[in-house]
Amino acid sequence: MKKITILGSTGSIGTQALDVVRAQHFEVSGLAAHSSIELLEQQARAFLPDTVCIYREDLYKKLKENLSDTGVRVTAGMEGLCELAAQEQADIVLNAVVGMIGLQPTLAAIAAKKDVALANKETLVTGGEIVMRAAAENGVKILPVDSEHSAIFQALQGNRTDQVNRIILTASGGPFYGYTKEQLAQVTPEDALKHPNWNMGAKITIDSATLMNKGLELIEAVRLFGKQAKDIQIVVHRESVLHSAVEYHDYSVIAQLGVPDMRIPIQYALTYPDRFLCPTKQLSLIECGKLTFAEPDEETFICLKACKEAITRGGLYPTVVNGANEQAVALFLAKKIAFTDIGILVLKSLDRIAPSGEVTVENIIAADARAREWVLQQTGC
Repeated sequence: MKKITILGSTGSIGTQALDVVRAQHFEVSGLAAHSSIELLEQQARAFLPDTVCIYREDLYKKLKENLSDTGVRVTAGMEGLCELAAQEQADIVLNAVVGMIGLQPTLAAIAAKKDVALANKETLVTGGEIVMRAAAENGVKILPVDSEHSAIFQALQGNRTDQVNRIILTASGGPFYGYTKEQLAQVTPEDALKHPNWNMGAKITIDSATLMNKGLELIEAVRLFGKQAKDIQIVVHRESVLHSAVEYHDYSVIAQLGVPDMRIPIQYALTYPDRFLCPTKQLSLIECGKLTFAEPDEETFICLKACKEAITRGGLYPTVVNGANEQAVALFLAKKIAFTDIGILVLKSLDRIAPSGEVTVENIIAADARAREWVLQQTGC
């Protein structure tokens, strides 16, 4: 029986991963959450992992008291998260935490020679160079959980990567596809949290609405599949049925299709290379009727433009745009800035912050902090 550790178990990806765990009868060796101790306690009682971790250290004592009758060990903070990621009994670690928090536990899991099912895109956006190098050195797999990267990964199976012509990365376009800048200026957090196709957490849903999510996925794809940004075409596909595709030198295009349900890519990452019945529904092309494709509007949704520039510059610039975005999204959700301010701040951060030094964990953390501080200064928050 495969033993799985889930970091971010109370979030959207984490709870859907536990659906897969139930369906496939996997054993849970560890669970971690940021602050949802009630749900984490429920999960701990249902799955009885060896260890759970609560990232918010001020909640550690309460969680430990609540689980005192279960025999489940409780840890906290970044130290606890990294310890959980590296625990010996796990066969695979699913990293589904949100934000920069995910980088260090990913590296801890790799150092412990654990395969990583990766849903935390910031790990590759900020530290892709060191993460992929560490994975190669330790002989572990980085298995993508994002639906788009899972689709690309699946389309590459049985083919030679040196014969890839380009990668076609699909985007739903979010809830504001076709909006003008003037219309976007009136958008509220409540509007932005209504994604047309996917059930995701708040931060990722806002990123989808600004197309920042697609920019981050572009950077991820560069890291995961060893291609340049110019070799990756982003296509708006409103139906979210064709999840991405790979074009080869002979112009054959191989795509992965399925209903928009994250349990499919989650399960494939956890069961790779095997495939089993998934707790979702079948795709009916007849019910779909038609699939449409269009070019993204980078002049209106400028976060995408910022990400392309950041990965072209390389180094710590992807960390800068990621940090600026995380802080800007938090301010938007708190109703302190407008929706359109997110893109403006992310794009401006590229020219206002000049990160220096090699890509190391320490320099990544420093560049991230500088970007967040700059956003707060610019907004007066």
